[in-house]
Amino acid sequence: MRIVELFERDKPFISLEFFPPKEQVDWPVFFRSVEKLRSINPLFVSVTYGAGGSTQSHTLDIVTRLKRDLSLEPMAHLTCVGATEAGILAFLKELRSVGVDNILALRGDPPQDQPVVTSAERDFTYASDLVSFVRKRYPEMGIGVAGYPEGHPEASCLEADLDALRIKLDAGGDFVVTQLFFDNGHYWDFVGRARAAGVKKPIIPGIMPIFSLKVIRKVLSLCGASIPADLMAELEESNRLGGADAVQALGMEYARGQIKGLLEKGVPGIHLYTLNRDEACLRLLEGIF
Repeated sequence: MRIVELFERDKPFISLEFFPPKEQVDWPVFFRSVEKLRSINPLFVSVTYGAGGSTQSHTLDIVTRLKRDLSLEPMAHLTCVGATEAGILAFLKELRSVGVDNILALRGDPPQDQPVVTSAERDFTYASDLVSFVRKRYPEMGIGVAGYPEGHPEASCLEADLDALRIKLDAGGDFVVTQLFFDNGHYWDFVGRARAAGVKKPIIPGIMPIFSLKVIRKVLSLCGASIPADLMAELEESNRLGGADAVQALGMEYARGQIKGLLEKGVPGIHLYTLNRDEACLRLLEGIF
């Protein structure tokens, strides 16, 4: 079933994002984490993979098991940078053969150790190209797309970024999942601008709890999101006084506040970037979902 068709079934809902381990020897631990988080009854779960599709085969195997063995509704990340039409079609065919009905269509980033491919040599340049291709070849497929409350780091301005979002949705995207943000005002501003521009499809806020200063600094450097100066100061002070545990406690408290604030103002659901941290995420969501 297309995920967008589930949105009215449970409201507000929680959805979860997982990333597969690089090595299959670590899969048992991964699936134990998923099993624990299944207890919160997520509406759907998304599964990412490495730059340039470097763990795409893992994603296929994992979404198959999530659907077949755990009765979850999976959404497979699908990036198109450096991909060919034949490769995308083969992946989609395999997804459909195991009953996976949804993808998150992304441009993606090329692996750092591979040369840049020029536009003339690509079958796909933008995520909108992928959305249009999938909608044409598999019209029954559910398609989510990414949105950037603070703008994509490569966008020339917020208006240009919003134009790119509108193109993806007009090409066949069903709904938007946002990049992480740490100021709810960024989300509401993004939604307001999108609605004013004629975007009517659901925009689901993506929340990433801060479990580690090192991890969040790396994530911020890659995605272009910002963190409030006072929050960063508190995190650094917590790290100085109490170390990693204190940072995680503060980060979880802050994420819990974000989620509650968003729900109070009527968001349709929350998409949680779990970082595969099952126990921490369960504590974070206790009493909310």
